Amino acid sequence: MNRDGSFATQSNRARMLQMIARELKEGGYKLPAATSIKPKHIEFLIKTWQSAEINARTIKNRLGALRWWASKVRKTSIMERTNEAYGIATPQNERTARAQKLDRDKLATIECPYIRAALELQAAFGLRREEAIKFQPRLADQGDFIALKASWTKGGKYREVPITHPRQREILNQVAALASDGSLIPRELNYIKHLKAYEYQTLKAGLGNTHGLRHQWAQWRYRQLAGCDCPMASSKPTSELTGKELWHDREARRQLSHELGHGRLDVTKVYLG
Repeated sequence: MNRDGSFATQSNRARMLQMIARELKEGGYKLPAATSIKPKHIEFLIKTWQSAEINARTIKNRLGALRWWASKVRKTSIMERTNEAYGIATPQNERTARAQKLDRDKLATIECPYIRAALELQAAFGLRREEAIKFQPRLADQGDFIALKASWTKGGKYREVPITHPRQREILNQVAALASDGSLIPRELNYIKHLKAYEYQTLKAGLGNTHGLRHQWAQWRYRQLAGCDCPMASSKPTSELTGKELWHDREARRQLSHELGHGRLDVTKVYLG
């Protein structure tokens, strides 16, 4: 594997390129080598993704992986230089585009019920991918909040997230019925193997950017705490907030920083503006 970028970048890029290779094969294109890709193959992929109603941001990421590949094999000429040339608009506000609601139609195409349940948890509680996959309802469900064990979380930080909406309780009950006394990892798999299945199925369904669910939850939770939309969702910068609004903003961020598992107010800017 080429070492360009962080480990996460390398892993995401490899998954995208492997998925693209499978899609071309399923589309009837028998390529003798990776360097055999031509402009017609790029056009086929884009039409396939657009027909599946995959969002522009996801398509943009996939094209970015293809451009990286093209530069490595010295075939940059097979691709247009801009996404607009393919009729794919770039979001005007990249930061706002990070927040994504869980697409129910795409969720329904996920084959594995454990992966569907993990996505539901991510959207309902702002969990990271690993936290949702390792989630054990028997240990986590404390009635009016969920307790995330340190071994499930990034940085090994125990945290609690309150249950404030009936839909959250409904999802927890569904997860408990599925997982029983275990986690959202099928008994026949370990975490690494199930993570690969999660990555493949979410990417195939057009839900590759699942961290956007965490951003969406953070903005929803801010609205609960502050009584208004966050600056990122409302396009009203923090500098324009009144004294009372600033107080509510800071208190909401303080609470959210703990519920997100960061503990620092400045990190909330990524989610809230």
